[in-house]
Amino acid sequence: MTDVFSNLGSLTTVDLSFNSLTGDLPEGLSSLSSVKTLNVANNRFTGWIPSQLKKINSLQTDGNSWTTGPAPPPPPFTAPPSNRRKSPAKKDNGSSSSDGKSGISGGAVAGIVISLLVVGAIIAFFVIKRKRKSKREEHFEQHQPFTSFPSNEVKDTKPFEESTTIDVDSLASPASVGLKPPAKIERNKSFDDDDDFSSKPVARKSSTKPIKAVVYSVADLQIATDSFSMDNLVGEGTFGRVYRSQFNDGKVLAVKKLDCTVIPFQSSEDFVELVSNISILHHPNLNELVGYCMEHGQHLLVYDFHRNGSLHDLLHLSDEYSKPLSWNSRIKIALGSARALEYLHEVCSPSVVHKNFKSSNILLDSEYNPHVSDAGLASFIPDAEFQTAEQSAGCTAPEVDMTGQYTMKSDVYSFGVVMLELLTGRKPFESSKPRSEQSLVRWASPQLHDIDALDRMVDPALKGLYPAKSLSRFADVLALCVQAEPEFRPPMSEVVQALVRLVQRANMTKKMLDGDASRRGDDQDQDFI
Repeated sequence: MTDVFSNLGSLTTVDLSFNSLTGDLPEGLSSLSSVKTLNVANNRFTGWIPSQLKKINSLQTDGNSWTTGPAPPPPPFTAPPSNRRKSPAKKDNGSSSSDGKSGISGGAVAGIVISLLVVGAIIAFFVIKRKRKSKREEHFEQHQPFTSFPSNEVKDTKPFEESTTIDVDSLASPASVGLKPPAKIERNKSFDDDDDFSSKPVARKSSTKPIKAVVYSVADLQIATDSFSMDNLVGEGTFGRVYRSQFNDGKVLAVKKLDCTVIPFQSSEDFVELVSNISILHHPNLNELVGYCMEHGQHLLVYDFHRNGSLHDLLHLSDEYSKPLSWNSRIKIALGSARALEYLHEVCSPSVVHKNFKSSNILLDSEYNPHVSDAGLASFIPDAEFQTAEQSAGCTAPEVDMTGQYTMKSDVYSFGVVMLELLTGRKPFESSKPRSEQSLVRWASPQLHDIDALDRMVDPALKGLYPAKSLSRFADVLALCVQAEPEFRPPMSEVVQALVRLVQRANMTKKMLDGDASRRGDDQDQDFI
């Protein structure tokens, strides 16, 4: 760096930081006895810091490549040249020259003036630059966006019609019809992780977007659930207990009382963020959020209540007097549930991994349309902390048991397990069975491509009332879903397409099924749902 400081003895503040300056410090800086503040930080200076500079009260030298160790001895002092001109030699006549004048020459004055102008321009340039930089940073902090899932409006959603023929027009439409994909947000880490955008910690911002859900008071929910009495307890799942609630206007809803040991909320803002994220998940086959309550330390979610309970209860807890699910009803439930997962995986952005897909989380309304519950709840919990009893009960993918990592492909595996339950009427894991038959997937997988074995595996409650080809195609789809290697499992959009084709073919064989039923002379087909 050029030394322009030798003649600037009146400087008190010098700021040369953040300029990528190289080489040794200018020697002129050491001679500036009036300097009180010197900032040469974040450059590329090398060599030693002169001992004279270390006496400055405010000295900043970080961010350079200084040489360590003792500094070399200073060079020997050399007297500076005099500014006076030497007297010219006397002339022969003994008189001295009359033009020999003392003082500073015009060139020296010009040099000082030019040096001052250069230093002033440098200082002004960096002052303006720092002001612009601070304005940009302030603008970024004020306008840094926080995005969340936007609400999606479902228009003209046509429910499935419960009959021996499935309404394929309402099933064949893609998952995104009438649904706007949520805005993309960067949320690859857990909600509890701090986002480190700079050297200083930045507090997570809460969503300012209004939550489209009803805010209930604890008093209202206590009245509606009779103080959360056991008589109104309808189930207990991974995230807490669910109670039936009936309000003064006659409306019946389900209240989920979250277990804070499973979802450890650090503050009320965490719960509000969770509610915000799940309240805008909208699909006809999702159990959508109606409202919430966060008074007195409680964390309560209010959902629609579905009178026919869960698929698990209908398949595994029904008595001999209960009406069994018909084959077409089972296909309808599989297709609706697949559409819900397709929406979470391929329409939502970023994708939502359910992590807890199972038959007890598939709720059935009065027409036996499926509604997948708990969507978005597990996203609040890091994979390493999310542990469920189903990991040892045959519902989760093998890679989850080994690594604890949940992905969309692990959801596909869990969906395949539900399809097996629909096919066989058996639970994912039954300890009462012989050891070779305890795991439903291990027992069923080798037999899925054997027609004769399929007939023996199918749920006895169906009493043979199903098309053999439909049964075989159903088995082909689920066999792909329960592949041991996740890369061989299809995405949910392909599963949906395969099930839609199965429905279309099932409707074509309806007459064959009716004819077969009449030839059997079995009037119990009227008892099927």
